[in-house]
Amino acid sequence: MVTTTVKTTTVYARVDSPLGELLLAGEERADAVGGVALVSLSLPEQKGAAVVREDWRHAPQAFDGIVRQLADYFEGRLTRFDITYADGVRTAFQQRVWEALDAVPYGETVSYGQIAARVGSSGAGVRAVGTAIGRNPLLVVRPCHRVIGADGTLRGYAAGVGRKERLLSLEGALPAF
Repeated sequence: MVTTTVKTTTVYARVDSPLGELLLAGEERADAVGGVALVSLSLPEQKGAAVVREDWRHAPQAFDGIVRQLADYFEGRLTRFDITYADGVRTAFQQRVWEALDAVPYGETVSYGQIAARVGSSGAGVRAVGTAIGRNPLLVVRPCHRVIGADGTLRGYAAGVGRKERLLSLEGALPAF
């Protein structure tokens, strides 16, 4: 049996948003919604943000559908994204955590401990869950901003707690202190 590897082209766009300029990176794929599978959505000054590489192609039009959804989200008209995500590099544990993030509804928050319990990693596993959440390459669209401390405080966000607060405020989910 002969196995062939299909080379995908990575495309990118920069988009203005209420959180600052977003960097979108994706793979062109015929089976993806809008023809591009999102690899990364990075925010300014984000820890571990994607960096445009020399072999990436600037293709803003490839992200038109995603950009429309983001605009609708920031204007309060969209509560769930319909975006194809690229497989990317991840561990099985990260995948379980990220799927748990995807299940947290708009306008709601959960604790790191609750996510840990959902993926069968409670107790000491809460720290591992926090690490997996911190490696989420799809900020905003994979809602890691909806995860807060058990005491209701805003904890950690790769793009800064201030942006986490803005996203939760937009969604009407900012915890009262």
